[in-house]
Amino acid sequence: MTSNSYPGPESIHRHELANGITLLIYENMSSDTISIEGVVRAGSVIETRPKAGLADFTADLLMRGTQKRTFDEIYEALESVGAGVSFGGSRHTSGFSGRSLVEDFDLVLDIIDESLCRPTFPDEQIERLRGQIITGLQMRANNTRQMAWLAFHETTYADHPFGRSVSGYLDTIPAITRQDIVDFYARHYGPQGMIIGVAGALPAATILGKIEAKFGGWRNDDQQPVGLAPDVVRPTGVRRRNLPMPEKHQADIVLGLPGPRRSAADYLDASLMNTILGVFGMMGRIGQNVREEQGLAYYASSRLEGGLGPGPWTASAGVAPDKVEQAIESIRHEIRRMMDEPVSAEELADSQAYRTGSMPMSLETNGGIVDIITDMELYDLGLDYLYRYAELINGITVERIQAAARKYLSADDLVIAVSGPIEAD
Repeated sequence: MTSNSYPGPESIHRHELANGITLLIYENMSSDTISIEGVVRAGSVIETRPKAGLADFTADLLMRGTQKRTFDEIYEALESVGAGVSFGGSRHTSGFSGRSLVEDFDLVLDIIDESLCRPTFPDEQIERLRGQIITGLQMRANNTRQMAWLAFHETTYADHPFGRSVSGYLDTIPAITRQDIVDFYARHYGPQGMIIGVAGALPAATILGKIEAKFGGWRNDDQQPVGLAPDVVRPTGVRRRNLPMPEKHQADIVLGLPGPRRSAADYLDASLMNTILGVFGMMGRIGQNVREEQGLAYYASSRLEGGLGPGPWTASAGVAPDKVEQAIESIRHEIRRMMDEPVSAEELADSQAYRTGSMPMSLETNGGIVDIITDMELYDLGLDYLYRYAELINGITVERIQAAARKYLSADDLVIAVSGPIEAD
C-alpha cells in the first residue's frame, strides 16, 4: 500500500449513530476477509486500589456467557468457521476485536453484540476466570521482568491510576464479587463515546446497516462518563526501588519517567526521538551501546507509551546481576548524549525512513487497517492523518529531536526499578 492509497477522508466512511457510537468503515475488496474493532469508555482509571483488576476482570468475562449462548457454545460457533473474537481491558478503555471470512461476519457481529450488550456473568465462569487470573498473578510474582515493570509503575505513579496494576493483585482479585462486576458493567458499559471500526470486503452501506441493526438500539441511561487520568509530577532526583528475587539468575531493569499524552503537540517529535534512542536497528543507541558493544544485556531498548493518559517513557534491559549498575549508567549516558548533543542528519534520516516505511506494512491486513483508523478516531488525529503522516515525520528536524529529549528525558530525575538476585533498597 502506497501513501496515495492509504485510508483517508475519501475512503473512510464515518458515521455517528443516534445512541453515541462513532462508526468508521473502510472497504477493502482485496481479500474475502473482514475485521472489526471496538472501544468502550470503561477502563481501570476509575478503579480504587481495593478493586484493582475489576475493569479487566469484567471485560474478560463478557464472552463467558450471554443470554443467548453459553461459554462453550460461543467458542464452538467461532471455531467451527475459523473466526475469532476477543475482549480485554486497559487503563482508559475496554474493547473487542473480531476477524472472519465475509460470509461469517454476521456470526461474529452476533457474538460481539450479545457479549457486549447482554452478558450474564455466570458464577461458574467468574470462579474459573478468577482462578486463571490468580495463577497469572502468581506467575508474575516469579517473573523478574514483569515485577520490574510493576515496581516501576508503582514507584513512578504512586497513588495515581497509572500506579495500579490493570490485572490487579493477589489481595484484590479474590475479593472482587459478582456484584462488583455487575455494578461496574452497569455503570460504565454503554454506547456513549464508543468507537467501532470495520475493514473488509463488504460495501460500506452493507456494513453500516449491519452495525445499526446490532448496536443502534443499545442504550444505558445510567452510563457514567470516564474522564482522563490526571497529569503526574515528574520525579526530582533518582527514585530507586530494588526488588530482591534471590532465586533468580537474571536481573531486569526498568527506568524512566512520565511522558507525553498522544494529544501533545510534540508527541511525534518525542516518538521519533525515542526511535533513535532505543528502537531503530539493534534497538537504537541504547541497544547498540549496552547490548552490542558492551555485551551487558540480553535485551536493551526503550519505548514511549503515549495514549490517552501520561504514560511513561522507559528504557529496559535484562542483565546479569553483576552488570546492573554498569547497564544503568550506560543507559543514563545515552540519555545525556541525546539531550546534550544533536543527533546526526544520517541518524535522523534513517529513523524517518524506518518510520515512514513501516506504515505500509502495518496496513497490509484488515486487522492492521482497522486498528489504525480506530486509533485515529480515539486520539482525534483526523481522517487525513495517514495522508499527512510522512510529511509530519519528515518535517521533524534535528533541533526538534533535541528539544523533545530535553523536555521529556532526564538522566538525573528519574525512577529506576530493578528486580532479580540483588540487594534490597
